[in-house]
Amino acid sequence: MLVDQLRSLPDEALAALLRMRPDLVVPVPSDLSALALRAQTRASIARVLDGFDRFTLEILDAARLSRGGPDETTSLETIFTLATGVDRDTARAAIDRLRARFVLYGPENALSITVGVDEVSSPYPAGLGRPAGLLDASAAELVADPARLRRTVLAAPQPARAVLDRLAAGPPVGTLAGGGDAGSPVRWLVDNALLVPVPSGGFELPREIGLLLRRETGPLGPLHPTPPKINAPAREPKAADSAGAGQAMDTVRHTEALLVALEAEPAAVLRSGGIGVRELRRLARSAGLDDATAATLLEAAYAAGLAGEADAHAAPVGRPIPDAQVLPTARFDVWRASSIARRWTDLAGAWLTMTRQPGLIGQRDERDRPITVLALEVERSGAPATRRAVLGILVAQPPGTAPAADELLGLLDWEAPRRTRGRENAYREVLTEAALFGVTGLGALTAHGRALLADDAAELGHDERVAADPLGMRAEGALSPDDPPSTVKVLDALLPAPVDHFLLQADLSVVVPGPPVPDLAAELDVVAEPESAGGASVYRVTPEAVRHALDTGYAADDLHALFRRRSRTPVPQALTYLIDDVARRHGGLRVGGAGSYLRSDDESLVAEVLADRRLSGLALRKLAPTVLVTPMPSARLLQDLREAGYAPVPEDANGATVRGRVRVRRAPARGSGLARLGASASVDAIAGVQLTQPRLLGIVEQIRRGDVASRTARRAPAAVRPGNGSGPVAVQTHSQALAVLQQAIRDKALVWVGYVDAHGSTTSRLVRPVSIGAGYLRAEDERTEMLHTFALHRVSAAVLD
Repeated sequence: MLVDQLRSLPDEALAALLRMRPDLVVPVPSDLSALALRAQTRASIARVLDGFDRFTLEILDAARLSRGGPDETTSLETIFTLATGVDRDTARAAIDRLRARFVLYGPENALSITVGVDEVSSPYPAGLGRPAGLLDASAAELVADPARLRRTVLAAPQPARAVLDRLAAGPPVGTLAGGGDAGSPVRWLVDNALLVPVPSGGFELPREIGLLLRRETGPLGPLHPTPPKINAPAREPKAADSAGAGQAMDTVRHTEALLVALEAEPAAVLRSGGIGVRELRRLARSAGLDDATAATLLEAAYAAGLAGEADAHAAPVGRPIPDAQVLPTARFDVWRASSIARRWTDLAGAWLTMTRQPGLIGQRDERDRPITVLALEVERSGAPATRRAVLGILVAQPPGTAPAADELLGLLDWEAPRRTRGRENAYREVLTEAALFGVTGLGALTAHGRALLADDAAELGHDERVAADPLGMRAEGALSPDDPPSTVKVLDALLPAPVDHFLLQADLSVVVPGPPVPDLAAELDVVAEPESAGGASVYRVTPEAVRHALDTGYAADDLHALFRRRSRTPVPQALTYLIDDVARRHGGLRVGGAGSYLRSDDESLVAEVLADRRLSGLALRKLAPTVLVTPMPSARLLQDLREAGYAPVPEDANGATVRGRVRVRRAPARGSGLARLGASASVDAIAGVQLTQPRLLGIVEQIRRGDVASRTARRAPAAVRPGNGSGPVAVQTHSQALAVLQQAIRDKALVWVGYVDAHGSTTSRLVRPVSIGAGYLRAEDERTEMLHTFALHRVSAAVLD
């Protein structure tokens, strides 16, 4: 039994098993019996099989095909015999991987397959059907005579032989739709017992016939002991790095533009959660992006903690906030003042680790509603592993290698076929997003992309890297835990040096010959309007920009000094005149609260404002030749006056001019998206991060103490214990056992259940029944805290505890 095998392991070997299968200790099992039961559950078996490569799964199929005898076991030599054409050392390495994770266990001459493997695997191992004896008596009679079988196969008409060859390659089943008519190839094969009709309405090729047809390729068919090679064109690494660095700059700029647009006009949160399609399109237009790119950048910004919902702290976790708005957080201000490399590292790191799949945005959910940005439907706990798997393939390639998507998917399909098949679109989306963020350039992984992955692996921890990422990070020396490269330093070396100056042109354009330092960028945002961006950006000084600078607290002398200090070219006289002219008119009108009032020393200006029909909505009323009042608030008065072309300034209760930046709303601070653990973290990620070697040995010691305690406890009643090779002691009828189970459900009591498994072995378990229905008993095992399902016809006895 599996529990006996686990019990015989030394502590170090048991700790190694827990490291490779971390889900077995979430939560920590009470004893070795509970550990063995958990290791055989569908979920745990599926998780461990998902991490195997194609060849290891092919060897597992060989074990499933070759098992036999009363114990349903196989042996190393039998598996080697089936794996024709493969080096024995290669096959043994695959078997060792299966045995290390206890998918196979036992001595080499009597290997058992863990219960649960058949439940989560294809019912047709190696693409072969069931034995003829289990399908049909005529087919069994045919395969029992090898000479007759060969003659029948050779006599098959060409169309019928083509059908046989297709089914022999796997899968061995088909349908009779249009193929069951008299004279058809399928009808000929059925009539000659080469195909067997099945109750589902189709047909199946018996295993023995499939093996006969595979005499040239081997019993398992073509095997794949080595991964496919990538024959991709090699790019110049410097060219790829430069292209990726340029894209990284664009990513930072576009994300900042999206967040600035959110700052100016926050996006409303839908009742169902997320931002609506119209809001997304508005934000995309403001940043000059398409909807898909804007959605991906918003998701990354949200994961990095740069955006959040207003009043989010008052909402229940996981529920949309009524009338909430998405807007930048206070962290955005700090992020915006950082270097481009630092900002990109935050964004790309958040993208790499976020449990969101932006490619789903725009698709339809199960209710045929569009999936929106930041909606709950975009959540996918496996998204980080998908990104690391794709990028791990690129890490293993020489610098500058740019594999095609199909080549990369082919390698991924070999690395982990159970994870890859059916999820090809998700892997292609990772390549698209990696190019968008500049992690790849010209299709090749960039230097800063490698540094990002290395820093990520170092943060996960060297000891836990295999458990957390079984697919990627395999390149020799690529991810050395000693002094991992800093992403910021690598990207800084690739980006143009930041500049603290600009070049003023006669047409009032401002050319910044490189990425501006943060304080220069902040000044340009106030005193000029952007026209183009890139390695060198262009701004323009306009009357509106000068007025905006004066509104935020600059004086005319401050603007003259700023342009003289920052410009490496002479300040055009036109700019001096523009600043002085706007400053001369600026503040000619003053606004205060009454509702609000407007006053000016210029009586003609006051009369002009009062007669201006564009301001009729303000309901202005003259109190004096120099004073007007309105019931509207001062902010509305200021806005309408400026839109009408006037240049008012606010003043306080003492008549002093109020100048300064307008305070902007910020969402509450959120946790950084770079955090490795969260509410949606997978079992593998949680266990992988925490399972250090001392912790593992402590868990092993705890399990062994519990095992000793459980073995000294009283045994199950004799009625549910196995007999001496002849099954359980027959003390109950089936109806009596069912009555006991029904009583246990009513009383919510514990009950001992004797159960005959699929191999004919009898086991006993102490469980708490939950329900009976559709021929099954559902009960909770209190030791493992797991829900199990028992077929009622396999329950041999039931005794109340």
